[in-house]
Amino acid sequence: MKFSELWLRSWVNPAINSDELSHLLTMAGLEVEENEPAAPEFTSVVIAEVLSVTKHPDADRLNVCSVNVGEAEPLQIVCGAPNVAAGLKVPCARVGAVLPGDFKIKQAKVRGIESSGMLCSGDELGMPSDVDGLLILPADAPVGTPLRDYLTLDDRLMTLKLTPNRCDCLSIRGLAREVAALTKAPLHAVDTPAVAVTSTLQRQVKLDAGDACPRYAGRVIAGVNQAAHTPDWMKQRLERCGVRPISAIVDVTNYVLLELGQPMHAFDLAKLEGDIQVRFAKAGEQIKLLNDKELALTDDLLVIADEVKPVALAGIMGGADSSVEAGCTDIFLESAFFAPNVIAGKGRRFGFSSDSSHRFERGVDFGYVREALERATALIIDICGGAAGPITEALAELPARPAVALRVSRVAKVLGVQLPAAEILDLLLGLGLRSSLAGDVITVTPPSYRFDIEIEEDLIEEVARVYGYDRIPVAASNAKMAMLPQAGHLRSKHSLKHILAGRSYQEAINYAFVEAQWEADFAANAAPIKLINPIASQMSVMRSTLLGGLIAGLQHNINRKQDRVRLFELARVFNGLTADTQPEKIAALAWGGRFAEQWGAGKERVDFFDVKADVEALLAPRVAEFRRANHPALHPGRSAEVVLNGQVIGVLGELHPQWVQQYSLVHAPVVFELDVAALTQVDKLKASAVSKFQPVRRDLALLMDEAVTVAELKAAFASAKQAIVAEVEVFDVYRGKGLPEGKKSLAFKVLLQDTHKTLTDEEVDAAMTALLKKAEKCGAILRT
Repeated sequence: MKFSELWLRSWVNPAINSDELSHLLTMAGLEVEENEPAAPEFTSVVIAEVLSVTKHPDADRLNVCSVNVGEAEPLQIVCGAPNVAAGLKVPCARVGAVLPGDFKIKQAKVRGIESSGMLCSGDELGMPSDVDGLLILPADAPVGTPLRDYLTLDDRLMTLKLTPNRCDCLSIRGLAREVAALTKAPLHAVDTPAVAVTSTLQRQVKLDAGDACPRYAGRVIAGVNQAAHTPDWMKQRLERCGVRPISAIVDVTNYVLLELGQPMHAFDLAKLEGDIQVRFAKAGEQIKLLNDKELALTDDLLVIADEVKPVALAGIMGGADSSVEAGCTDIFLESAFFAPNVIAGKGRRFGFSSDSSHRFERGVDFGYVREALERATALIIDICGGAAGPITEALAELPARPAVALRVSRVAKVLGVQLPAAEILDLLLGLGLRSSLAGDVITVTPPSYRFDIEIEEDLIEEVARVYGYDRIPVAASNAKMAMLPQAGHLRSKHSLKHILAGRSYQEAINYAFVEAQWEADFAANAAPIKLINPIASQMSVMRSTLLGGLIAGLQHNINRKQDRVRLFELARVFNGLTADTQPEKIAALAWGGRFAEQWGAGKERVDFFDVKADVEALLAPRVAEFRRANHPALHPGRSAEVVLNGQVIGVLGELHPQWVQQYSLVHAPVVFELDVAALTQVDKLKASAVSKFQPVRRDLALLMDEAVTVAELKAAFASAKQAIVAEVEVFDVYRGKGLPEGKKSLAFKVLLQDTHKTLTDEEVDAAMTALLKKAEKCGAILRT
């Protein structure tokens, strides 16, 4: 929020300078992002009246002007501005003046004519304007008055970076309350007396959606002069708050929004058909808004309607067909409170926002609706004339403001500083919070403008803010340091990350909000969890797989000419709304060369078996089974499910060719996704003696059907329970000449070893026979 410091000081004027005020607000949690002057520094510029204008005798584009600057004799000034004319009030830089950019005004001759100063444009004074030429001042501007004083140019413009919970500070009134509480300076609030009712015209109001709009007030103001000019003081305040003046009635509604924090809207009464209804839109209804957007309305959009059609999108923007335009004489002015959850996100759905929606979706003061209407009415009548009709108001159940208990002892424990109960009570009362003390407990009833106070911690934060974060002492930690016991059957998630980092993967951190198309493509999830209020249209659902984010990361790298990518992510996925349906997964992606480019290795691409080794490293020392799988994201012939202790814990494989083409990946990455819970469970380590005796190696060549897998054979060998068998590994695969159709040969290296003695041939032969018998049960026979 941007505001004028002078406007704020008209409400509360503490005895501190601008920089101190900026620091005070920042330390109170209202961060001042910018603090800049309203205009650049310049000196000796006064209001002048042009008495006469004559052509320069030696220059077609110059004029010789006689200028009254409030002295006994007028000045002669040569001026080349195209809009200079007798009778105008304009800024005049006297001789000796210094303008922005260190431009000094001196006595000079211009084409032989003496010039004692310079008549100034807005650009020359650092105040850009749309006028080509001199800055024209009002006709009643007092001649000789310093321009900085007349235009209050010694103002400062501050921009606050407010957190979403501090909606009460989105107005001068709210900021003034804060400053008064922080500095104990008196608060001079604007009076909002009831305007005298001098017209009988009115429109009745009906609430058909009381929960969404618990309070709505409006009144007719008849006989207004829509063409009236907005006063300069109001224009100046609007412009310094970043709001462009439009017309008197619109400017008043914007002014009240900035001053009191209450969004308002004015309708052309002649364009309203019957009474006002506040309801949800009906199927098929449409509306054209003031920004010229035409919307097809849905039944979750709250609208302001007459008896025929919607005339405004409630809390967001008015309709173009009922707007106040030239020739309007009677208006209907509204002031309302809309439930924040009804307004939140609706503007962003259509690609725009407004000052009104920005406030309503955070919560406006529902107790000040009528007073704001009176304030706006008074301003409109003062500027545009007219007669005010009676206020028609409809009320439903307003938001409850339950009392919150604050324990004085709890404040001391959380903040680390002992504050007397009376001082805490005084701080809370200074913030306008209705509070009472009973023993150790202060009971606080939040006002209608504080939606952020719901629990005890909210009040402790208020005490800390007003007391001053910089006054809370920093105490050294005083705690016992001890090593915590670590379960032998568990390992941390960080160890999983270290394993992958050690295998040249880099960690990625992606949003849990993803595109719905990713869920359809990579998880075949036609009904993902949808977000009610997505931060962007392409982040509308919760992910049930991590693969989409990794693929997007790969695209990003490919587009930046990376030729080797290794990414992983450990995060939560969302299959439902309960904790047990939101497991943590670890997923990784490998694409490009097997090794980084170097002279000692070829340019082979990473393949299924490279990434399978990475998965086995994560599982070690346990051994998993890899079984052929069908997965919507993976190549049907180059993918496997990972099975550990009979449970499927994830998948591994090449990305499906369809997605490789659709996502422009050049060639397929290899990916895996595993359950973190299964990987953090490990068997307790057991010590075993290192044998002093040499191992015996025997090779076992087996002939079998193509369908028989190495995993099946290894499981069969393990079931033989031969204690002296230390290792069984495949070292050769053969297919082709000499073998029957549909057959393959696998050669296994078998290492046998005993820790207590040298093995005999009989012991080795017995073990090998046992292994062979188990292999035969899988359909494998000894190859001869």
